[in-house]
Amino acid sequence: MSSESQAPKPPNANEILKEASHHLRGSIAQDLADTSTGGISEASNQLSKFHGLYIQDDRDQRNILKKEGKEKAFAFMLRVRLPGGAATPHQWLVLDRLADEVASPSLRLTTRQTFQFHGVLKGNVKKLVQGMHQALLDSIAACGDVNRNVMAPPNPERNAIVQQVYDHARAWSEFALPKTRAYHEIYLDEELVAGGEDEPLYGPTYLPRKFKTGFAVPPSNDIDVFSQDLGFIAIIEGGKLAGYNVTVGGGLGMSHGNAETFPRLADVLGFIPPDKVNAVGEAVLTTQRDFGDRTNRKHARLKYTIEDRGISWFKAEVEKRTGFALAEARPYHFTTIEDPHGWQECADGTWFYGLHILSGRIKDIPGWPMKTALREIAAIHTGDFRLTPSQNLSISGVTPEQKPVIEGLLAKHGLTGENNRSGLRLNALSCVALPTCGLALAESERILPDILEKFETVLDAAGLRDDAISLRVTGCPNGCARPYLAEIGFVGRAPGKYALYLGASYNGTRLNRLVTPSITINDAVTLLEPVIKRYAVERAEGEGFGDFCDRVILPKDATFHSVGTDPLTLPAAVGV
Repeated sequence: MSSESQAPKPPNANEILKEASHHLRGSIAQDLADTSTGGISEASNQLSKFHGLYIQDDRDQRNILKKEGKEKAFAFMLRVRLPGGAATPHQWLVLDRLADEVASPSLRLTTRQTFQFHGVLKGNVKKLVQGMHQALLDSIAACGDVNRNVMAPPNPERNAIVQQVYDHARAWSEFALPKTRAYHEIYLDEELVAGGEDEPLYGPTYLPRKFKTGFAVPPSNDIDVFSQDLGFIAIIEGGKLAGYNVTVGGGLGMSHGNAETFPRLADVLGFIPPDKVNAVGEAVLTTQRDFGDRTNRKHARLKYTIEDRGISWFKAEVEKRTGFALAEARPYHFTTIEDPHGWQECADGTWFYGLHILSGRIKDIPGWPMKTALREIAAIHTGDFRLTPSQNLSISGVTPEQKPVIEGLLAKHGLTGENNRSGLRLNALSCVALPTCGLALAESERILPDILEKFETVLDAAGLRDDAISLRVTGCPNGCARPYLAEIGFVGRAPGKYALYLGASYNGTRLNRLVTPSITINDAVTLLEPVIKRYAVERAEGEGFGDFCDRVILPKDATFHSVGTDPLTLPAAVGV
């Protein structure tokens, strides 16, 4: 082999950009101050992600504006950092007001338990960040090549163990924050830091790619822990939190037709006591920092580091960095991903109300004034709000005295029936996609109601309306709504066309498999109608739809790594 072939590959452009950015400053401040354009440079766009900002444009207007010789309709998306999805009523009211004043008037709850603002014009970016700051909120590390918003069970009031887990999630979130003051200087007008800065956890180039962490409390796998780069599964013994099983290497992003990219479920690394969360988290994160691929961003996630080097190597490296060995993983069992709906009593005597919100979109429309209702509730609520991993909302910490008041406000605005939906609808997720996401290849949020209505007709006829079946749709293969863990997954391929996946386990412990790489929604409903009918009459007791498809419909020799190249022959298997 020649010396030339052995030469190390050069770092990708993002790595060079990060190192030269003066700890994520770059020219963002100058670009935001430039009034000659509504956008910012591509370099600033990449760096602003570390501050929770993405530049986008209204793709519904692109062609019209192009014909008129005008600039794209640029606006920013801002994602709030909100560990465990917890917000006070005051924070809710502030975010509600800011959405009206400086963004799209709607709020959106994401699949990572936080808020997203859309339609933020460049001149309003600092106003938004400064308004959030007054409510003790920020968007630091909500995006970018860092540890992003940390997920955790949304209702710690339920019992002391869930509260402990939530506390550990918040502590890890704070521990893993970047230390640069760039965010405060650019958006909050803090004085420039004199001298040098240090990033002890990340170094000058941060991580090779995004890094996601989640905490789960069995039997609920509401956060889809096996989709996370780093996961902590609470182990409860004798009514107490004994510690956590640590999981590593999950991730769902891929590229259509590229067999070198693929979704991957995390491996269980071992067991740790509760006081070792930050130490193990640091070891996992820094191992990825030092060994992750910095030459190819499509191969830069932790899942590929572990896939390439092996889980045994990775565990040994983590143990070397922590200075202690992980114990053997302990038993656990997941049964569900679904959020609790309606009124639920907690161990401390308070109540929470789980409110289903399709796609997490909070807005006022005729007959459905969700935003107004929640504003009125926030004005009198003495507990807090909890955003769930499934884009729903929990009105938490409700006292017995407040319970009828909040119930009355929900009834006043016609929202008490929002939870009386089909099992399919209550378990559905979508990403934003068009018109704002620059990566979207097809519709997602805007088409989800139509998809659900078509499938609900089939499910109703089969007597399956109340069955919990997970359906998820995304506009592109990056997987923001975790479609590869859905029993029915649609992944945007082109306008009106989707890759169809079937057969994941409802509890989030098995990936689905590609059925066809390109299909319309109508054809997918036609294709799946006989499968749904068979499921209704042939399923085993307690068998979920994904498990039935995996057992009966899908060929046993098919593997997920055939994504985009070797679709399954479902019609023959179904007998249609």
